[in-house]
Amino acid sequence: MSDASNAKTFRWWNIALLGFTTVWGLNNVINNFANQGLAVVTSWILIMVLYFVPYTLMVGQLGSAFQEAGGGVSSWVKALSNNKLAYFAAWTYWVVHVPYLAQKPQIIMVSLSWLFKGNGSFIKTASPLVVQGASLIIFLLFVWLASKGTATLNNLGSIAGIAMFAMSMLFIILGVSAPFITHVQIATPNMTDIHTYIPKFDFQYFTTISMLVFAVGGSEKISPYVNKTKNASKEFPLGMIILAVMVAVSAILGSFAIGMIVNSNHIPADLMANGAYQAFQFLGNSFHVGNLFVWAFAITNTIASAAALAISIDAPLRMLLGDADKKYIPKGLLKKNKRGVAINGYKLTAILVSILIIVPALGINVMNDLYNWLLNLNSIVMPMRYLWVFLAYMMLCRQLDKFKSDYMFVKNRYVGFGFGLWAFFLTAFACILGMVPKMNMATDPSSWWFQLALNIITPIALIALGLILPAIAKRTNNELDEI
Repeated sequence: MSDASNAKTFRWWNIALLGFTTVWGLNNVINNFANQGLAVVTSWILIMVLYFVPYTLMVGQLGSAFQEAGGGVSSWVKALSNNKLAYFAAWTYWVVHVPYLAQKPQIIMVSLSWLFKGNGSFIKTASPLVVQGASLIIFLLFVWLASKGTATLNNLGSIAGIAMFAMSMLFIILGVSAPFITHVQIATPNMTDIHTYIPKFDFQYFTTISMLVFAVGGSEKISPYVNKTKNASKEFPLGMIILAVMVAVSAILGSFAIGMIVNSNHIPADLMANGAYQAFQFLGNSFHVGNLFVWAFAITNTIASAAALAISIDAPLRMLLGDADKKYIPKGLLKKNKRGVAINGYKLTAILVSILIIVPALGINVMNDLYNWLLNLNSIVMPMRYLWVFLAYMMLCRQLDKFKSDYMFVKNRYVGFGFGLWAFFLTAFACILGMVPKMNMATDPSSWWFQLALNIITPIALIALGLILPAIAKRTNNELDEI
């Protein structure tokens, strides 16, 4: 009894802080401001209330109901349905990292260009084919490094994660205070006009929701801590609500800060790639410290991206091969080298990511458009894994008598199912409309259609491969067993 009590050492503030560092970052603010301008302030409030809070509380109940599963989505699906669905959940969790891995080399190169050149000319002048060729070399180098072990990079990633969090907070504090301390001119006119913050709810607006969903996703990583929380039924939801408030305040204040530095009515095309650096450069000049903030952010972003690249090559693959039923995975993928690395799994990862690095450069002729497209592709593909969280929650609501938990989001199974269905629908809706390219079609029609084709083909191809593997496994595994 005492051991169980002692184990429940997390309090609501621990949960809130842990969740905040897990799901939030400065780029979430920059990317969504680039899509919507200061109208994103209203969008942040809506997405927090209608999506993020229910999402985190559903995750809390799932984590509490399956505390022995370690919080893995595929484990939840397996307990609630069958091994085949669990395999597809594990596959989705792994395969959505392919676009994520494809963009990390780009981010590293942008960071290094700001570190050594002190400006954003790289993203404007570089050849897409040259950059993607260099991205491929960087990626393959990290595949090799990951095959040797990721412990050092993991530790560096933790340090860089804390530093990135600190830089995000520093940006908000300096950005909001700069006009009052240094008397610089506010870039966006009419910041006191309420109409500046009201989105135009048209088709173009709804194509940008996927980036908001992408920004607030990932709270399932906190689920293992539900049962380590003291008085979980009260303190966990309180921590999640405080987390939502913290994220909302950071998003809103961050958007205000960018609006003071960048004119919301004339958003630069390269804001997603260069926005954070330009903002830190502006603040550095305003506070008379030159490029100090730029250098700090560039170094932090480079280390964090490098660590995330190496870790994300290995960790999702381990989850796929470790959690999924082996009869759905060809035995060749399970082969390990002397360091315990699934070497053929690494090769599959390398092939898929290499295709996604090179093919887009053949049809997207401007580097900034390529950078923005790949970031948008991430916002389409990555939320696909959240669909399994909501499906698991809906299945849990139908089996409440069988799976008890210390913490309940809602006690009525029908209301709970409704929340899960709503979140599932909103995520799917955002992913589908997010496929529409964000560039102006009139500027380069062929590039627009090429991007649309890739946005549709890529998720379908990634899902289709997951459907094909069990058939390959059924044939090859039996042949191997006979040998």
